[in-house]
Amino acid sequence: MINVLIHHKVKDFSSWKAAFDSAFMFRKDGGETSFRIYHDITDPNDITLWFEWESVASAENFIKSEELVQQMKLAGVVSKPDICLVQEIVSMRRTAAD
Repeated sequence: MINVLIHHKVKDFSSWKAAFDSAFMFRKDGGETSFRIYHDITDPNDITLWFEWESVASAENFIKSEELVQQMKLAGVVSKPDICLVQEIVSMRRTAAD
């Protein structure tokens, strides 16, 4: 599984979220399999997104697409996005039995 991390600031989280939701099929058709949205503890307009993608190729096509640039503009992204492609190596979830 390939992960894409995107961090940027937005003008208004509620407006950004509506635009993000409207791009669901764009992301799904491009190979997204899941996503998570985080925001800074003190600033809800400072967000980090964690996506899972089917392949490196589909993730790279997504982050290099002109449509992504346009979607970000329409959504009110106000800072240059920091985008990273990463691959999970190890994962562990702690339980009460640990």
